[in-house]
Amino acid sequence: MQIGGALTSPLASAPYALPARAVSPDTTPDLARASQAPVTASSDAAGNRRSADDDDERQQAEDQQRIQELANRDRAVRAHEQAHGAAGGAYAGAPSYTFQRGPDGKRYAVGGEVSIQVGTSSDDPETTLQQMQIVQAAALAPADPSAQDLSVAARASAQAAQARSDLAKQRREEADATRHDAPAAQVAAYRQVVDGGADSGSSLHLSA
Repeated sequence: MQIGGALTSPLASAPYALPARAVSPDTTPDLARASQAPVTASSDAAGNRRSADDDDERQQAEDQQRIQELANRDRAVRAHEQAHGAAGGAYAGAPSYTFQRGPDGKRYAVGGEVSIQVGTSSDDPETTLQQMQIVQAAALAPADPSAQDLSVAARASAQAAQARSDLAKQRREEADATRHDAPAAQVAAYRQVVDGGADSGSSLHLSA
């Protein structure tokens, strides 16, 4: 986000002149004209200095306001990206920032991002589910998630739901396979017992 300062408008000053002095009857015409002429050179210089001083004060105030805005933005951006990184743990990369130079010459972070490196596998839905849960938590970790953060969280949530479905299907198939293999295992165990009993001369009694 770019933060721009307000444009500086120069201040206009009204012309400034000293009032004409009264001319006594004994004053010569030339002296009278000189006495009545307005003193504009010194007054104009004073007005220009005052206008320049006002402009400087206005510019300094605007620069200070802009610096404060940039400093606030810098703190918010860094806290935001650090929250992503902390929640992402080992899957999170180092934060990268976009900087803007302020009127004081310093660079302030005005944008940033953190990459989350995870993979999905249909053969391992349990791992995929765990990773998507981490991605979702990292995306929603800041107090003020951005639109991009919410989009990432939504995609992670959808992939997590798919992983849950795949995991449930996988567990059902494993349970079915276990039930199917159970009778064969029992027959094998029975034959082993029977064979062992015949060899030892003992009898085996089965009860219903």
